[in-house]
Amino acid sequence: MAETDSPDFDLLWYLEKLNKKEFMSLKNHLKQECLEIGLPEIPGFDLRTAKPDLVNLLTTFYEAQHVWNMMLSIFQKIRRADLCEKIKARRKRNRETHKALIKNKILLQWEKCLFENVHNTFYEETIVEVLRKLDTVYDPRSTFYTKDVFLVGEKGAGKTMVMKVVLLQWTHGDIWKDVISYIVHLTSHEINQMSESSLVELISKEWPSGQAPVADILSDSQKLLFILEDMDNVDASLNVDESALCSDSRKHVPVSVLLSSLFKRKMAPGSLFLISLRPDGKAAVTASMKKNYCITLKFSDEKRKKYFALFFKDSQKAARALKLVQENDMFVNLCQVPVSCWITCVALNRQVEMGGEGKLSCQTLTDLYAHFLANTLTSGAGMTTSQRRRTLLERLCLLALEGLWHDTLHFTDGDLRSVGLTKADVSALKALRILLPSSNCTDHHTFVHLKIQEFCAAVGYMMLLSECQIPSANKKYPERRERYNDFSPITTSIFGLLNEKRRKILETSIGCNLLTGELKKYFLQKMKYVGDHPKTVEHHTPLFYCLFENQDEEFVKQIMDSFLEVTIYIQENKDLMVSLYCLEHCRLLQKLKLSVQCIFENKEPHMLTPSKMRSLVYWRDLCNLLHTKENLKELEICNSDFDDTSERVLCKALTHGSCHLQTLKLSYLSVGTRFEDVFRAIVYNPNLKFLSLNCVPHSLKMFSLLGEVLENPVCRIQHLSLMKCDLKASECQEIASLLIKSKNLKKLTLSNNPLKNEGVKILCNALLHPDCTLESLVLLFCCLTKTGCISIGRVLMLSKTLKHLDLGVNLLENLGVSILTLPLMFPTCKLQELELSGCFFTSDVCQSIALVLTNNSNLRSLELGSNDIGDKGVEMLCDALKHPKCKLENIGLEECMLTSGCCASLASVLIRSKTLKKLNLLGNDLRDEGILQLLEALGHPDCVLEAVGLQINSVAAETWKSLLTVKKKNTRLTLLYQSWAAKKGREVSYNVGDIRAVSLPPTVPVLPRLNWHLICFHMPRKFRHKKSAKVSKQPPPSSST
Repeated sequence: MAETDSPDFDLLWYLEKLNKKEFMSLKNHLKQECLEIGLPEIPGFDLRTAKPDLVNLLTTFYEAQHVWNMMLSIFQKIRRADLCEKIKARRKRNRETHKALIKNKILLQWEKCLFENVHNTFYEETIVEVLRKLDTVYDPRSTFYTKDVFLVGEKGAGKTMVMKVVLLQWTHGDIWKDVISYIVHLTSHEINQMSESSLVELISKEWPSGQAPVADILSDSQKLLFILEDMDNVDASLNVDESALCSDSRKHVPVSVLLSSLFKRKMAPGSLFLISLRPDGKAAVTASMKKNYCITLKFSDEKRKKYFALFFKDSQKAARALKLVQENDMFVNLCQVPVSCWITCVALNRQVEMGGEGKLSCQTLTDLYAHFLANTLTSGAGMTTSQRRRTLLERLCLLALEGLWHDTLHFTDGDLRSVGLTKADVSALKALRILLPSSNCTDHHTFVHLKIQEFCAAVGYMMLLSECQIPSANKKYPERRERYNDFSPITTSIFGLLNEKRRKILETSIGCNLLTGELKKYFLQKMKYVGDHPKTVEHHTPLFYCLFENQDEEFVKQIMDSFLEVTIYIQENKDLMVSLYCLEHCRLLQKLKLSVQCIFENKEPHMLTPSKMRSLVYWRDLCNLLHTKENLKELEICNSDFDDTSERVLCKALTHGSCHLQTLKLSYLSVGTRFEDVFRAIVYNPNLKFLSLNCVPHSLKMFSLLGEVLENPVCRIQHLSLMKCDLKASECQEIASLLIKSKNLKKLTLSNNPLKNEGVKILCNALLHPDCTLESLVLLFCCLTKTGCISIGRVLMLSKTLKHLDLGVNLLENLGVSILTLPLMFPTCKLQELELSGCFFTSDVCQSIALVLTNNSNLRSLELGSNDIGDKGVEMLCDALKHPKCKLENIGLEECMLTSGCCASLASVLIRSKTLKKLNLLGNDLRDEGILQLLEALGHPDCVLEAVGLQINSVAAETWKSLLTVKKKNTRLTLLYQSWAAKKGREVSYNVGDIRAVSLPPTVPVLPRLNWHLICFHMPRKFRHKKSAKVSKQPPPSSST
């Protein structure tokens, strides 16, 4: 029997080298070794066990690394140095073999890399610092020492390149010498292919026939490094219960258990990790590894400059191209990784090579991508005829489009063949570097960058292509990064290509003809719909990107004329740039809501960078719209952060003599937000009448500023809204002070605050102060009960100014409403409008309400919706409504449990009342017979009603016919479609960027949301063969608008 280097080391060979005495000594030591390592005793083992039986027992009950570590220790104790040396020599040979396998694998991958040498040269010069950090971080002597290292970077930032370089350096002995003995390298694709595995199987995957020297690899697991690429793309959950973790390297377990067991060192204790991921996936992965060190691959302006210099090899040409990029935030944002820089350089190369001092023609990303395709497809070998270029482009675009529709970014050979790409085509596309071998999926191809696949897909939408389905469409579970759900970049590029100038870049160079007619009509229709219904989208920034790409002045103006109300969400300079462009073309703009985040953060307050300078220029021009747009009357600033400079720019615009704003809303601002100057600017704008601070946390500072503003005699604010500010009774004294000291304040809205009875009592005392001039108070959903009605009743009886009071959605019940009715009958009561919707009272109190109607000649409007009044209660109210002393003009009875049984009485009111102009009965099941009775009354010549709300969505055809007849006869009559809950001013504005913050009552009708990111699902397409288009990925129902 001979010693072997195979992974199944022949333990028996070593035992056969022992004489009887040595073997007996080995067995004597074995029990103590087990105890020292923490291994359980072997059942059935005693000193009489023979060598073959001992081998069988050891390999059955213990993992290989434990067996060999014990053997090495015992051989030293029994003085068999020769056997110890053999084990050490074998381990050394296996380490060298492992390095050779890793080296061959990396070199093979390198040979397949088709990028120009500029890429390799760039990385060699720029990742030196990263390699230095990686070399020291695993060294226990280093101040940065850790076992878990994360390499974080965007797609294409060079994470894979760093991994390959570091692996090669390690195989050459230039890094991690005596620190790391073995490396297990896995990509997310490889991990996702496993449902379950064992650590032994994981380690063995790179070894010939899957036979790895597991015992040697795990014998010193503190020198074992796991390199996991794209960990944020792994589908397996890392949230595994502690009890499910596994410590046996031989056991097959679910891959989630295997990874979690490794991360928590249940397996391979002391092992090291180097994990690459993208920034947006960092939090989920790092949560399971508390002590870690992050290396972020950032692409600085200096690195971008270096890349351009390496590509163009001429400083003047490089500077010219770089200047174009630096002046355009779209291009700056694109050129954040080397591969995007390469695409940009290729796109600009032909124009730069032509020389001259003229400005480069690229203005938008559509320009850039169109020039990239034009330059590549006309420069390769064999691209001499337009037919060849056109055919290749069609097949490429079909591949791109089908890939995105079917969640495929990495294509098999079968996928390529299915769209008509031949081996020659693929070779040509690889030579042009439009397609590349996938870095993490063996025998797959991918586009050079997702942006190029998206642009090709957009071009595909505008071409007459054949119908096909790639084989990868049948895969059941696409990987996390392959799940493509946001089609807005495709839509944006299509908009860009609707511009004839940009379209001609491709059409002229490739010899193709892109279809535009139906697409232009389709998008014009969709954009106008959004303009007419602004609430169907959360914000309009994605739409504005589309218009910015188009830049056809007449087309953009035509669309923007539909927008009277706009919401924009700004997180980057490019968001600000495109929003400004579109708002400048919005001639009829009346309302603007904006959320500005990140771009004015005070990270380096004393350093004015080029990016910050551009931000301020865009911001200045946007703020200028406040005094150049004559129709702009309302501005809402939501969830925003400003620095001193940007706040001053805003204030200057607010105080401009031509600023016609009447409403200013500040919402969802954090406690520490700087807005002192904005508050003070309010004083100097005489047009501002309404100030809203909804969803802003209260503070003494805020009330101090409010007092300073509202007490100023120059201030013209008449309506203050503090909805959903978490105001409690303790803050009511501050509010009361505002009511007394402000001479112009006429309306105060405090809805959605837990003021409770104690707080309202304080407010009521202020309302009775002789200096208080408030006319309207809204206390909707303020946690009031019947007890609070006593204080409110005093106000109703004694206040000389209060004309409107909203107590909706408070638990007043019958007793509370009864308490209110008495002061309402006093001749001193000046109230004209009372809202008691959703106050939990019944018909038992309707007689008291009826008495109010006949005794209070000032009362003009009464809202009683969403209370259990029923037919019995309405009968009592109808008697009062017909009374000649009743002057009521509006009554709301939505959702009051009414039936057709009360319709005769209501019809009588419609004919006999000379003052009632509005009646809302929405949400009541009156049936056809009840509605017909009301319609007959509405058609009566004595009926003066002007607006009625009826539940008519399921009425019979005959009832519809009667309704149309009445409408034709009574031309002044309008139909109401909104209940009390949808009344203007009740809604709490949503927090842009967090649509979940919206909480509307179920009675509020909401238009279906238009999922702009899926809009291209419904775009008209034409196919070469006359077949119906098969939509394979269905959008959600809500996007069907």
